[in-house]
Amino acid sequence: MATEQKAEGTEQTNGDNPDVGFVEKVEAKYHELRQHAETYPYVWASYTVVYGGLGLWFAYRWRKLRKTEDRVRVLQERLRQLAQAEESTSSSSSVPPKLDKPPK
Repeated sequence: MATEQKAEGTEQTNGDNPDVGFVEKVEAKYHELRQHAETYPYVWASYTVVYGGLGLWFAYRWRKLRKTEDRVRVLQERLRQLAQAEESTSSSSSVPPKLDKPPK
């Protein structure tokens, strides 16, 4: 009987404002998780270690990938500049430059 009245009371609040029901659900879930964390601290510590370690590893790999991409971009730009310089020198003089051979 008491649960029926309680259910009717929550339906009335949910009917007026749908956000109120959402906030209540979030708060109830938060309290449930908090109680579980206080009851089983070693389980939550292991979650923290495992997922924290994975997060750190992904962050490390992501940063390393970004640094590699930056180095590749710099090398590509340098290669592009060398190709343009070589192209401009070959187009400005139609005669190929003489190569001086060292005396033997």
